Amino acid sequence: MACQVRTPFLYVVASIAFCLVFYHHYLRHAIASSSLQLSPSATSNYVITHTLTTPSIAVAPAPAPAPSYAIRENLPAAAPPNYAIIDNLTAVHYVNSPPPLPPSPISTTSILLPGWEVFVIVPRRENSSDPNGDFCVFENNEVSPAKYFGRLPFPDRATFICPLPLHARRRLPFKQPLLTKSPMHPPETNGFSWPLLSQWSHLVYDSLTTNDDVVLFVKGVNIHQGTNRKPSELRCVFGDDASNGVRTAVTTSMQEVFRCPRPEQTAVPPVGGEAEPIKVSLEIVTENKVVPSVAYYTPPRRLESKKGKSLLCANTMVNNVAKFLREWVIYHSKIGVEKFLLYDNGSDDDLQQVVEELVKEGFDIITYFWAWPKTQEAGFSHAAIYAKEVCTWIIYIDVDEFVYRSSWDNLPKPSTSLLQSLLARNSSKLGQLSINCREFGPSEQRVHPVMGVTQGYHCRRRHHNRHKSIVLLDAIDDSLLNVVHHFRLRRGYKTKRFVSNHIVVNHYKYQAWPEFRAKFRRRVSAYVLDWTQKLNPKSHDRAPGLGFSAVEPDGWAQKFCEVHDHGLKDLARKWFGMESGSGYKMAWQR
Repeated sequence: MACQVRTPFLYVVASIAFCLVFYHHYLRHAIASSSLQLSPSATSNYVITHTLTTPSIAVAPAPAPAPSYAIRENLPAAAPPNYAIIDNLTAVHYVNSPPPLPPSPISTTSILLPGWEVFVIVPRRENSSDPNGDFCVFENNEVSPAKYFGRLPFPDRATFICPLPLHARRRLPFKQPLLTKSPMHPPETNGFSWPLLSQWSHLVYDSLTTNDDVVLFVKGVNIHQGTNRKPSELRCVFGDDASNGVRTAVTTSMQEVFRCPRPEQTAVPPVGGEAEPIKVSLEIVTENKVVPSVAYYTPPRRLESKKGKSLLCANTMVNNVAKFLREWVIYHSKIGVEKFLLYDNGSDDDLQQVVEELVKEGFDIITYFWAWPKTQEAGFSHAAIYAKEVCTWIIYIDVDEFVYRSSWDNLPKPSTSLLQSLLARNSSKLGQLSINCREFGPSEQRVHPVMGVTQGYHCRRRHHNRHKSIVLLDAIDDSLLNVVHHFRLRRGYKTKRFVSNHIVVNHYKYQAWPEFRAKFRRRVSAYVLDWTQKLNPKSHDRAPGLGFSAVEPDGWAQKFCEVHDHGLKDLARKWFGMESGSGYKMAWQR
């Protein structure tokens, strides 16, 4: 507002006073109409937020709570440096003091996973003592929350998951984000060269060193089921500089697993102690191409156990199975499984708490952080090597699968000999036992049955589908090839396949819809990478009639019900049921 007065001095003073009073009333009215709120903070710093498309004003203590996402864009070029954009409508101005100096960018390695998730790996030298409260900052200044995911072993590295913002998905090529503790104070990126975002479909994601060789786990080299590149087409490469790295020949190439001899000790820098880890990758010789890698060459590694070597272990890959785990562990430990090796595929429930409780109760359970999605077969291959020193046989079954034999129905209580006797009485050339699966349906359940899956699901399909195996680790072929829970064996070893009326695996596959919907999103087959894509529509990993979206089909609760089968339900109730103050319950119920 401007007041122009061309009169003597007294009239000028009076006019100025009138202008001040009028402006004071105008400002009070403007503040009241925009619901102005002013509250001092401990530091007496305030933030004024201006909505860029309306004249309304709001005042709040600084710093403002971090939103779930922030877009810092559309700021006028002439805006002062202590402005920050919270979203595309709102700017934040620090009034009494400017924001702290932006931190230096943290160098990370990031991978674009299915579902527009970005997997961020923080080098060990950058590891923060506080893994919470981080954000991913992208090249176009968009920000998304970074959820702490876990720590990769060998070498120790923190990992995070953050969604790739919608606008960033439209900018090709995709660039890796940076990490920051606050979207209000992004790291300084002037002059920063944004590296390309690695693609999950083409990556060396893990490695394991044995006494004799190195095993690499690689996406995107053998991409078709049953078709594998010849080892002669490939080389293992040791060193960050691939062009000058040490190379050794690949000896086996199957699915996502590749093996090669270890390099000469004098050919690479020493490993261990404070020395920098050595990256290891895979070269496709025929294409003169080295696959991007986040894997490192380490000294030989193997699982160690204070309880010595077990005759029979169980291995499975898990994700958010805390509610199922007690039933599965208690049941199988009583029929002969001595050790449980869980490959944790990014659980964010209370899995670790349940594991710790079971360990305190005397169960031998080991968890291994296996971050990689859709890699169940590769994880089984890893376990076959990693656990070889502490397990003689491994049964590869999932947490929703239970071994059952009708001849056990007359036994008053379970015994560890029920499974172990199958291993002891067979010839030395037996390398694998194959057991058919029976697939159970929702059985009218709408939610997870409180007494457990063996008690809640009792209606199944008539015919068996697939099979699961108990494998002698010494009998597994060097290629580590496995398909649907059974392995290729060394020459001279044989597989014995049981008929369904002898022993079966009850697979509680199609559970109440909320449980199956979560399973749908994270299926771990190597050949159904994403259930929402119309690839491999006839795969047995797909639920018949479900289609390509996680939408509950009509009549789901009644599906897959061709035979009412109460065999294991009744047996488990006899073995593990008990009276309690609140009524009848199972041993695994808390």
